[in-house]
Amino acid sequence: MQENFFQLLEHAGLFAVFLSLFINILVSIIGVLPSVFITAGNLTIFGLYNGLIVSIIGEGLGAFISFILYRKGLKKWRHTDYQHPVILKLKQLEGYNAFWVILCLRILPFTPSGVITLGSAFSKVSLGIFTVASTLGKIPSIIIEASAIYGFMQIDSKWKYVIIVITLILFLLWKVKNKSS
Repeated sequence: MQENFFQLLEHAGLFAVFLSLFINILVSIIGVLPSVFITAGNLTIFGLYNGLIVSIIGEGLGAFISFILYRKGLKKWRHTDYQHPVILKLKQLEGYNAFWVILCLRILPFTPSGVITLGSAFSKVSLGIFTVASTLGKIPSIIIEASAIYGFMQIDSKWKYVIIVITLILFLLWKVKNKSS
């Protein structure tokens, strides 16, 4: 079924680009889902370079729209009563400092995008600074992600299964170890 979906998108042309961007925006709004699967789909359907471009545009649009929605939602929520120290620091973040903090956090590939967007929505940072810093920061992260995905896609199928099984075993061992701690 997954192969049929990819075949459909491969022949969908420009519609596939818009669908990918739409899915990326939804994932950004939800804030907790990893976009690695969207990047993998983009690389599969559009190739390495075009897939990278679509992924970067999708991440940028997703951050832009999520920021607007989060900020509107926070205005309705009475967050003045919420006095968590991290939130208090984020509220003061603006301008040049906000740009560099957002940029650095976005470069880190394992920092959840939703947390960065939500934290930025709490701050005084402008939409323009957030969007530029967020998109520029995501470029290195997406390139690293895409390189790993593209390399994985080049491996023979039996080795993919071995890697997946080993990864799942290591993940389960990690979960068991953390549960017992």
